[in-house]
Amino acid sequence: MDMGLAGKVAIVTGGGRGIGAAICKALAAEGAHIVANDIDRARAEETGAELTAGGAKAIAVAGDITRAEDAEALAKAALDAFGRIDILVNNAGFTRDGRITKMTEDDWDSVVDVILKGTFLCTRAVIPAMTEQKSGRIVNIASRAHWGNPGQANYSAAKAGVVGFTRSQAAEHGRNNITVNAVAPGFVETPLVQALPHYEKIKQRTIDNTPIPRLGRVEDIADAVTFLASERASWITGELLHVTGGRYRG
Repeated sequence: MDMGLAGKVAIVTGGGRGIGAAICKALAAEGAHIVANDIDRARAEETGAELTAGGAKAIAVAGDITRAEDAEALAKAALDAFGRIDILVNNAGFTRDGRITKMTEDDWDSVVDVILKGTFLCTRAVIPAMTEQKSGRIVNIASRAHWGNPGQANYSAAKAGVVGFTRSQAAEHGRNNITVNAVAPGFVETPLVQALPHYEKIKQRTIDNTPIPRLGRVEDIADAVTFLASERASWITGELLHVTGGRYRG
């Protein structure tokens, strides 16, 4: 099936590893040109080099998306390199878990800033180019945690904010043929997840509570993002697609 992504230009934040790197690879496999962003320059460059070695057109742009000037520089780098911006995937994020009485202001601010403020700043940076083109696809990475997980007040609040932000932006920009959707992953096996304390216990509990009894793979999320970024999803906007193996709450 032709996804209509050949020659499209895609920015992916947090593209240096895990889900972000998988999204870069999936979009590149469909012919998109990739702008891989990460706060870690070496990781961004690793993704860019791997894509280039595979025949894709890709650049790496390091930057802190919680800073407006870095978000603007990211959009400018895409325009300078490829002349347009067709797709933005707001993927960057991380967890810093703890019960509310143990959670510091830095735990709260750092998680919320990257996930929610970063999504805001990067979206604001690309909207002028997409509006001028009268086309664009924005896909935000939410989480099943938007329902609220114990020990994740910061992460759950940020991801719930991403869902509301997605619907707001879908309503604002549909008239310019810009779609804005979100993907809510379940428990996906990534290096960050594997480094969690009690990983094996968490893994088994997840499998026991998931109708399709396995952890998610990064490719599961990348495939969903690729669809929503494609021409096949041109009349879908403001939606939240759960990719969880059927597990919702619990």
